Amino acid sequence: MTGAGFAEVKHVPVNQAVRDYLVRSSSPPDPALSGLVDSTRGVGEAAGMMVPVEQAALLTILTRLVGARTAVDIGTFTGLSALAMARGLAPGGRVVTCDVTDRWIDIARAHWERAGVADRIEFRLGSAARTLRSMAADTVVDMVFIDADKMNYPTYYEAVVPLIRPGGLLLADNVLLDGYVLDPDLAEPGLPRRAAQTLRAFNATLAADDRFDTVMLPIADGLTIAQRR
Repeated sequence: MTGAGFAEVKHVPVNQAVRDYLVRSSSPPDPALSGLVDSTRGVGEAAGMMVPVEQAALLTILTRLVGARTAVDIGTFTGLSALAMARGLAPGGRVVTCDVTDRWIDIARAHWERAGVADRIEFRLGSAARTLRSMAADTVVDMVFIDADKMNYPTYYEAVVPLIRPGGLLLADNVLLDGYVLDPDLAEPGLPRRAAQTLRAFNATLAADDRFDTVMLPIADGLTIAQRR
């Protein structure tokens, strides 16, 4: 160890070979989760929205660690993140998952049933902002996973913070946005650039929010974990 402080940084670039090794060095996904991954890959280009298997494993572990009884999943897609969190719930817990489309809900429900967690997951069709506003005023949320349209991250953030209990977790996915948050002007003009600008501002706001202890991890496209103080 040296006295260089932050001058020396340990960093291993995650290329495909390293990522494959990371996955092999983690607990293997069971048939229910692997089946959902395979089904999601079959939906075409939209499959890129799926969280990777190692991130799904992390969601399960974090849900279990905080003893979550109520978790909120913003962005259902084919149901992988909801399945992952449902597996970590405390007895009697539930995941409220929402999406603006039910295009893939049949895939999700089939695999929730296969995994034995369908009775722990409640799907709500509609905007996340509306779903959050419709929750009872006395709702206490243990964990929130934001993985939906990037332009509305600030809206979701403002809506969920009052619901999260002390010690609860706020997780935000895709916070690196392929690296464009470092310099949004490098993103394509229009929505991609505005999304990069929005996420850059969101990241700065959450890091400065003294209601949370926050860390950003370079897993997949960037994952921020913030714990309510």
